Amino acid sequence: MIAIMLAPHVAQLIALSDRSITLRNGDRLFGAGQVVRFLFVVREGGVQMLRRHAGGAALILQRASRNEIVAEASVFSSRYHCEAIGEGPTSLARIPKEAVLQLQTEDPRWLQHFAAHLASEVQRARARAELLALKKVGERVDAWLALHEGDMPSRGRRVDWANELGVTPEALYRELAKRRVMGPL
Repeated sequence: MIAIMLAPHVAQLIALSDRSITLRNGDRLFGAGQVVRFLFVVREGGVQMLRRHAGGAALILQRASRNEIVAEASVFSSRYHCEAIGEGPTSLARIPKEAVLQLQTEDPRWLQHFAAHLASEVQRARARAELLALKKVGERVDAWLALHEGDMPSRGRRVDWANELGVTPEALYRELAKRRVMGPL
């Protein structure tokens, strides 16, 4: 197994953790509109951040996996702007928001690393916005694959992938079937 190096700013957050949280698949970590009191780091498993629309459709805003921060921008908000749901068995470190705010004032170097991380997340969000602006399902699939170095999600994650692309699962399946006829994916 390849060890994933823990970013220094994430390691410092984990050191401030006051408790571990365990989620099962589909369990809610927090909901839209809840007061922000904690920041979370995924230790094992994954978390989806979703924004649900009036018609029931869900748009995946972020997927956080091992050693990634969930809803990091929430440290600057009073309330969460989306909901976070566990993807399979998930373990998280819970960090009090007040401890993060104190770390920002006490350690300017940490704050610089955290700011760089947030800038990277803004770039990823802009890339996703560009992807969602594309009209055709095939264009969205191509853009997504380019952003993820050609790594396609497993068959068990195709519905989630469709949500991430902002298309119906059926439209994604039709696109993938067309591509199979044209050659290997």
